[in-house]
Amino acid sequence: MQKVMIYTDGSSLGNPGPGGYGAVLLYGEHRKELSGGFLKTTNNRMELMAAIVGLEALKKPCVVELVSDSKYVVDAMRLGWIRGWKMKGWSRGPSKPLKNADLWQRLERAQEKHQVTWTWVKGHAGHEHNERCDALAVAAAEGGELPEDVGYEGGAEDLFQG
Repeated sequence: MQKVMIYTDGSSLGNPGPGGYGAVLLYGEHRKELSGGFLKTTNNRMELMAAIVGLEALKKPCVVELVSDSKYVVDAMRLGWIRGWKMKGWSRGPSKPLKNADLWQRLERAQEKHQVTWTWVKGHAGHEHNERCDALAVAAAEGGELPEDVGYEGGAEDLFQG
């Protein structure tokens, strides 16, 4: 399997507010940049979207090191929180809804065919690829005519039971 590096970052101009995500994928000499945004969302949702979009861009199973400045994302994956949430029906327990359950499910599906190592880096600390992802995410959040984040706006959040 090919080894791919994926760097990700999310941004929200206000929390909630307009938000964006950015991902940089590196494979040998090849580089791909991905970004997008939503009219009203949260920083955590954009951190998740960056990882999802990066993994979903891979056409075949790969060995991936995914680098993020989001402890929220990295810890959930490295420490196995996501497995617990899945076993509890995508909740944190009885009467404890899981925020962003729609995106956690999508991330779980996106990473399952790959061998992923999750690595945390300090944000805004001069890391070249993390800084580029941040620039992509902010530019996307500042873009015009952003679509609605249906999961945030009440679509998916209202679909999942506690």
